[in-house]
Amino acid sequence: MLLIPAIDLKDGKCVRLRQGEMDQVTRYSDDPAAMAEHWQSLGARYLHVVDLDGAVTGTPQHLSHIEAITKRLGIPVQVGGGIRNTSTIRAYLSCGVDRVVIGTAALQDADFLAAAATEFPDKILIGIDVKQGLVAVHGWKTVSSLTPRQVFESVKDLPLGGMVFTDISRDGMLAGPNISALREAVDISPFPVIASGGVTVLKDVQTIQALGSKISGIIIGKALYEGTLDLKAALEMVALAEASQPSC
Repeated sequence: MLLIPAIDLKDGKCVRLRQGEMDQVTRYSDDPAAMAEHWQSLGARYLHVVDLDGAVTGTPQHLSHIEAITKRLGIPVQVGGGIRNTSTIRAYLSCGVDRVVIGTAALQDADFLAAAATEFPDKILIGIDVKQGLVAVHGWKTVSSLTPRQVFESVKDLPLGGMVFTDISRDGMLAGPNISALREAVDISPFPVIASGGVTVLKDVQTIQALGSKISGIIIGKALYEGTLDLKAALEMVALAEASQPSC
């Protein structure tokens, strides 16, 4: 299971939001690439980057910053936010991005998602952002009528690389993850699940890891920036737990 530091980009800066609200911003660094290198130096083996401005506008706003990150790192990077067409996917993959996360477009344009998954097998993650049990779109500004189960049913046969599940109410709040919602997602998802939202302390990582091998990763944001969770300690704990599991 991967522990994946998050870098959210807004106006060229590394920031975090509270519950996805664009007017509730905390800035942590003016140099996103240097921040990415910092997480890599602590042992991170994967990085999650979100173009927050792109999520709102529907077009990439930080391609140069993301390319700078991929060029300075020796670990894979996945990117989400405003990915609505295959040309954007190609642009990201061409600049060194390993995988892309598609949210809004995956829900509103089934043909696009199917075409993207077919052209880029295992390179597409579907982003399921949930608020009060329903899936949100357009940078979390609009709540649809779809449930996660309905979305999973519609994409289960596509060659996707996995799913990023975010509980919006917990994101950036340092209030702990929504384990019941995450457990349900694990139970019904046809793909490996990356958990996101609310992870605050080591115990949260341990609890999510206990949900089973279908959890392929945990995205951690504000807890790392605020120091409530130590990345090195978390990586060591996960490695120890995996080493103690009986081999098949």
